[in-house]
Amino acid sequence: MSSPKENLSHHCHDCPDKSCAAALLNDREIDLIFNNRYISEVKKRTNILNEGSPVSHVIYLRSGLVKEYRIRSDNQEQILQIVKPHSYLGMTSLFGDNFNHYSYESLTELKLCYIDSDTFISLVRNNGNFAFEILTSVERDSLNNFHRFINQGNKKIYSRIADILIYFSRIVYSSNKLQIPLTRSELAEMAGTSRESIGRVFTKFKSEGIIKTSGKNIIINDIKKLENISKFG
Repeated sequence: MSSPKENLSHHCHDCPDKSCAAALLNDREIDLIFNNRYISEVKKRTNILNEGSPVSHVIYLRSGLVKEYRIRSDNQEQILQIVKPHSYLGMTSLFGDNFNHYSYESLTELKLCYIDSDTFISLVRNNGNFAFEILTSVERDSLNNFHRFINQGNKKIYSRIADILIYFSRIVYSSNKLQIPLTRSELAEMAGTSRESIGRVFTKFKSEGIIKTSGKNIIINDIKKLENISKFG
C-alpha cells in the first residue's frame, strides 16, 4: 500500500488513468477525491474485497485485471466477470445495503485508488453527468453478465467455450490476441464444465485452425467460426 508521501506526489488532476466518469468532474470535485482517497499497488492473486464485508470505499481499478466472483451454496466459486482497467469495484453494493455482495481477486498486478464511499456518493448526488456515466457503466456490465449467464444454460460445451473466448476477445482485451489470466479450473467454472473438457475443446479448436495457443497466450484466427459455434454448437 502506498505511503502518504507517495499519495501527495500524484494529484488526481494529473492522473493518466482517469475514468470516463472522472473526466466529467470539475476541479473542485477532483480535489475532493484527492483529499479522500489513497492509492495502492497490489500483487497478483491477492484478495481485494470479501463477500459480506461492509462497504467503506469505492475501489477504482487504474490498471490490471480483477476476478469478480461469489461463493455458491456448495462452497464453489461462481465467476461473474473479469473487470478491466478504468472500472469501479463494488458499485452494486454502494447504493444497496452497504455490504459487498461479491468478492474480488487480482489476476495481475494492480494499481488501485480507494475512494471514501461518502465522498463518492456525494459526487453522484451533485454531478448528474458523472452519475449518468457511472450508472451507464454498471448497467452495461449487468446486461453483459445477464445475457452471458442466460445463454450459457441453453448451450452445449463447444458453444460455451466459444463464448468465453469471444468474451475475452471483445469485452476484456478488444483484440484477437489473448493472455488468459485464469487457471484451467477457473475457465472450467466459467464454462460450467471440467478441466479435461476445456483441454479437449481447445485441442479441437486448434486442429481446426480456429485458435493458436502457447501456454496461456491464445490467438483467435477465425472469430467468425467461433461465432457460428457459439450460435449453433
